Amino acid sequence: MNEYINLNLENIEEEHICCAIGDPKHQEGVDCKKEWIKNKLKDGHVFRKLNARGKIFIEYEPIETAWIPISGKNYEYIYCLWVAGSFKGKGIGKELLEYAIKDSKEKGKSGICTLVSKKKKPFLGEKKFFEHFGFEVVDSINDYELMALKFEESETPKFNESAKNMKIDNQEFTIYYSNECPYVEYEVKELSDYAKEKNIKLNFIKIDSLEKAKNAPCIFNNWANFYKGEFISNTILNANALEKLLK
Repeated sequence: MNEYINLNLENIEEEHICCAIGDPKHQEGVDCKKEWIKNKLKDGHVFRKLNARGKIFIEYEPIETAWIPISGKNYEYIYCLWVAGSFKGKGIGKELLEYAIKDSKEKGKSGICTLVSKKKKPFLGEKKFFEHFGFEVVDSINDYELMALKFEESETPKFNESAKNMKIDNQEFTIYYSNECPYVEYEVKELSDYAKEKNIKLNFIKIDSLEKAKNAPCIFNNWANFYKGEFISNTILNANALEKLLK
């Protein structure tokens, strides 16, 4: 039987948070992510992971306080469900999702939702997996889709109007990011150094409040790239990837 751990203020310092395990260059990002979780626990944020050394976890919270440009009432929002490496194919993802569904029902929620895409994109769940559990598409922007599982008749969540813009006025390469992901701090530094070395104008906009997250000008989970005012992708970039994009 698999053993799971829910992070709380008592154990978060001792427990790893699955991503960037043992990689010193991402330690600052891990610390920032832990602080972010600590501040979100009061909102009902849940980070549940397998008691093992690996990337195996689910993370969710009430949609009203979730840092995403999505509106809804009495739903839970799943930020991330990740089962990687040798742990795949063992029913762990099923157990994590079933826990979140059961937990949401016990809290009296009307449903639970998450962000997916028509085509596979990084840091987003697989549409077919959620369909298997009864999730249905309730809103979409281009290739991105919001899926929800209703527990009762209720108004379904939807993307905020700001997210539907998928455009900004700034024509320079612009990146929106937040500490939802432990990888971002290192990449922001790497990209900043690269831009300085190559004399490239690069703008970073940090999503560091609920208000900013709810009013993001695009689909946003933890990172968003814009160039010449147009949304490019939600892929977290390193220097090599940025150089290829600019070419």
